[in-house]
Amino acid sequence: MADPTTELTRVWLLKAHDDLHTAIQIGGLPDGHLDIGIYHCQQAAEKALKGVLLFHGVSFEKIHDLKKLVRQAEPLAAGFDQFREAAAILTPHIAAYRYPDEFAALEPSREEFDEAVKQAQAIYDFVLNLLPKEARP
Repeated sequence: MADPTTELTRVWLLKAHDDLHTAIQIGGLPDGHLDIGIYHCQQAAEKALKGVLLFHGVSFEKIHDLKKLVRQAEPLAAGFDQFREAAAILTPHIAAYRYPDEFAALEPSREEFDEAVKQAQAIYDFVLNLLPKEARP
């Protein structure tokens, strides 16, 4: 059995995988609710980032700000800086479509959703490749 930190990291990454898989499933449905799917994209990226931070012993706040999480992860490995734009794209999706607002759109466009899936997948894959096999789902 893996040490507790490695096991908890694996669970964070499993949850990230499940969020990403859920988003992809929603996007594939003819009447899929892209507003819910795009939320899961943000969650997948957030959980992947928190998982890698945990693995490396970096404490993090209970936040949804992916830009801050990417900045915290940058010292861990070369290449995290490439996700600054992805973090900026994904961070607003934590709440953008979840709460009614007279000025907000009800649902993202297909293009916006597809971009969110692409960015979340890139972050997830990058993090996964940094971790040892026993920390991966």
